[in-house]
Amino acid sequence: MKYIGAHVSAAGGVAKAPARARAIGAKAFALFTKNQRQWQAKDLSAAEIAAFKDSLEICDFKPEQVLPHDSYLINLAHPEPEKREKSLTAFIDECRRCELLGLTKLNFHPGSTLQKITEEQGLELISKALNIALKETESVTLVIENTAGQGSNLGYRFEHLRAIIDQIDDVSRIGVCLDTCHTFAAGYDLRTAEKYTETMLEFERVVGFSFLCGAHLNDAKSTFASRVDRHHSIGKGNLGLEPFRFIMQDNRFDNIPLILETIDDSIWAEEIALLYSLTDTENYAN
Repeated sequence: MKYIGAHVSAAGGVAKAPARARAIGAKAFALFTKNQRQWQAKDLSAAEIAAFKDSLEICDFKPEQVLPHDSYLINLAHPEPEKREKSLTAFIDECRRCELLGLTKLNFHPGSTLQKITEEQGLELISKALNIALKETESVTLVIENTAGQGSNLGYRFEHLRAIIDQIDDVSRIGVCLDTCHTFAAGYDLRTAEKYTETMLEFERVVGFSFLCGAHLNDAKSTFASRVDRHHSIGKGNLGLEPFRFIMQDNRFDNIPLILETIDDSIWAEEIALLYSLTDTENYAN
């Protein structure tokens, strides 16, 4: 079963997100559990938590079909200890918010070296932070997103993801999210059946599909191997439609949230319908 959706707004409260996802024909969704542009957020109230869980059930979403994203302010590889600690505190808070809402995953970008430390040092700092977060929380799976490698962002090579995983004490609560735009911009081609197969074999060899917990389905304004992060609508960018057909017909992407972060939210319903039309099993779209 393919669970396709989009990163919907939580404006007005997290309980409004499931209905927004349902309105566009989604079977999965992503959201921010707090304002992602601010460090601080007031605690979730018991009423907000209950309303979200009720809305999730009413809209027929299971927690596993939701892929919340943490704040973009967080940098677990920050080279300055005080700022890294601030990021870790915020990250743990995000984990706990997910757990209070009954959600099972938290998607995050690994971090950036800010060109002040080596990539290896940055990856080690991220792993140390994740080990602390895992000890401070109970159940949420921490889902590392691959990046385009823009600026000093880590995570643009599959080897970066593997290096983080290899330094984690409890890998049962670690996962990976593959972003199609980021993958392409980082230099992993997906545009032909041969290249798609080659890239997925490389992912399996280096990381392993056992860690795949979600995907972001985005076409790319950026060019191949440019390490520039610029999303586009499905079929309208440099990836084209074929990579999404390959994913829709790849059972390794079954039963995980497949999330649109494309640039025009007014056509998300159309994009979701398009993606379902690319599957090779009719009941995917029912």
